[in-house]
This record gives sequence, structure tokens and C-alpha cells, in this order.
Amino acid sequence: DLLDLESDRRHSRKRYRPFASAKLSIGLGIAILPLLVGASFGLGILINKEFLTVLMLYFVLASAYSLMLKKLLLVDCVTLAILFTARIIAGGAAVLVTPSFWLITFSIFIFLSLAFVKRFTELKIHTQGRNNTAHGRGYQVSDMPLIQTLGVSSGYLSVLVMSLYMNSKVVINLYAQPQVIWFALPILLFWISWIWLKANRKEMDDDPIVFAIKDKVSLSAGLLIVLVFLYASNFVGI
Repeated sequence: DLLDLESDRRHSRKRYRPFASAKLSIGLGIAILPLLVGASFGLGILINKEFLTVLMLYFVLASAYSLMLKKLLLVDCVTLAILFTARIIAGGAAVLVTPSFWLITFSIFIFLSLAFVKRFTELKIHTQGRNNTAHGRGYQVSDMPLIQTLGVSSGYLSVLVMSLYMNSKVVINLYAQPQVIWFALPILLFWISWIWLKANRKEMDDDPIVFAIKDKVSLSAGLLIVLVFLYASNFVGI
């Protein structure tokens, strides 16, 4: 937030953030920065070395994103996808479980789609103010159709990865009824299409994760997918 002050103050929603709106002083932010970083790494040490290693790499990449990569065209979205996927890897490291190739690949594509949704929505907001570029970013309003195409394609590729996963030997060993997982595909296809439809209609918060948490349709789709996997695992019965 401290590094994004100028851009946030020009944004219709982000200008209300604590530092951008001056509810919190810049001095306070600078003062608590080393305390928060120290607490994070202290907790990382308490968990295990694997988690601490992922945390350090995440910190370096997140810092590079905030300082430079967020201004680079397309690189910013790829970096966001990697950062979100790194959280899954960190969760696996915390419990000493290595995420599968399938999960990592699926995550990269779906998070890349959501990163493009974020940029697409931001550009939609800029069109309302008749701006041709997004401040602090490398995109122009004229890039919106291409961003939309890239984002939808990435989302659908994540569904393709899931379909290939369901045809692998791994699924047979993990699930009692692997064929049930096929029901998750149309639900995921619907949700990705829904997200992009809402973004195109300017009916989405610029953060798709925040939108999904508040959106009843998204929550319902997520619940259905969870139930499908639980039923396939024989955790629930119908």
C-alpha cells in the first residue's frame, strides 16, 4: 500500500485504503514494517524449514512485484499467478505434503485468469474516467479485448487440466468413485464464464477474490465442487 499510494489515490475504490486516505500515517506504516516482517519470519521458523524457504522466496518475489514487476505488461499477471500458487505450495510445506503436478498446473492457469480479470476490471473503471491508460500499470484501454481473450483462455485451460487429471492413474488411487469428479467440470466452466461475464458488465469489484467471497453464485459453485469431490472420496453419501 505504501508503494501504491499515488495510484490508489487515483482509484475509485482504493483511494479509501487507510494509507491512501490518510487514516493511517505513512510514518506508522514504515514503523510497523520491520515488526510485521520479523513476526512473519519468526512464525515461519516455528513451523519448519520447508515453509520458511517458501516464505522467503515469496517475500522476495512479492517485493519485486511491488517495486517493479507490477509495472511490466503481462509480467505482472504471470507474477500474480505464481504468487497465488506459491501460497498453495507454502500450505503443503507447512504440513509436509508436496502439492501434485496437477494441482500446481491447475492453479497457475486459474490464477492467471483471475489476474487478467483484475486488470480487465481496472481498465473498465478507467474507461469511466475517460483515461487511456491505467496509472502505475503498463496497460492501455485498447488492450481490454486481448486481456479478456487471454483471461478466458487461461480459465478454460484450467478446466482442461482438471479433465486430464481425471483421466490419470492418480485419480483411481485417490478416489473411491473417480467418475463422479466429472460433474465438477461443467460447474467450473460455468463459474469461469460467470466471473468474466460479470467483469464485462462492470458488476465486479476490481479484486475477483473479494467478489467471489461475496457473490452467492460463486459461493454456490464452490460448495457444489466441494461436495462433488467429497462424494467421490466417499466422505458424503447421497
